[in-house]
Amino acid sequence: MNTFGSKWSFTSFGESHGAAIGGVLDGVPAGISIDMNLIRTELDKRAGRTKHGLAQDLSKTQVRVSVRAKNEPDEVEWLSGVLNGVTLGTPIAFLIRNKDARPEDYEYLKHTYRIGHADKVYEQKYGIRDYRGGGRASARETAARVVAGCLAKQELATKGVRINARLIQVGAETDPAKFAETIAAYQREGDSIGGIIECRINGLPVGTGEPIFNKLQAELAFAVMSINACKGFEYGTGFEGVTQSGSAINHLSGGIAGGISDGSEIIFRCVFKPTPSTPKAGVTGRHDPCVAVRAVPVVEAMTALALVQFL
Repeated sequence: MNTFGSKWSFTSFGESHGAAIGGVLDGVPAGISIDMNLIRTELDKRAGRTKHGLAQDLSKTQVRVSVRAKNEPDEVEWLSGVLNGVTLGTPIAFLIRNKDARPEDYEYLKHTYRIGHADKVYEQKYGIRDYRGGGRASARETAARVVAGCLAKQELATKGVRINARLIQVGAETDPAKFAETIAAYQREGDSIGGIIECRINGLPVGTGEPIFNKLQAELAFAVMSINACKGFEYGTGFEGVTQSGSAINHLSGGIAGGISDGSEIIFRCVFKPTPSTPKAGVTGRHDPCVAVRAVPVVEAMTALALVQFL
């Protein structure tokens, strides 16, 4: 399926090297003044163009976060549901044109499959595939999620809910001051490395989440695990809890009890794998040395889209 949610229904469309990517949002209330600056900032974070934090450090070490992302302006065109920057309550359609698409870079994939990608299973499932940079399976699609997530963030903010994600680990390195050089070292070798993102949610009302099949952590995991390259999700003590006694971890539930928020800060973490297509692996094309860097705003966006369904 290409649709997420039912109350705030978000459908994304488009392929990596097609004419455009975009989305349709239904269920968004009328009267929301869209914060265009927020959308611009979040899209720049996803592209690695931000002038703050890790991306700035990466530029100092001459790490190339993503050649394509650097060249894509990611200009949002609002097709419907918005008038003078204010939502009308009708379906919102938007698109982002692919202005730096280079399908010729992937001609060699017409008759081969990349290890670690969805190339082969897409062809086995559908009998045809878009070989141009992974087509629908490309992380290029996440730009549309960021736009939709920004609207959800705005609605959540009116209810006092705040979402903040950050990169907390690159490979085995946990010192943020060393992240940039760690990534640079892998890039110099023509290789890539994975990372862990932590997300904190504050201001979520007590009682958010439903028993049994719509538990809060289940919905968050469903949203986050849909992001390209995400390989794992944990909340509270997570997998470390297996080494602790029950008395030690009873108070470290990550803000969720029985699938329902308890009013305290909610903390979860997700892990992103290294890019499998690298020069060291003999693969040509445009690839990130660490996809986790640009996944931070995508994690926030999907978290917002999951939470807004409950509220």
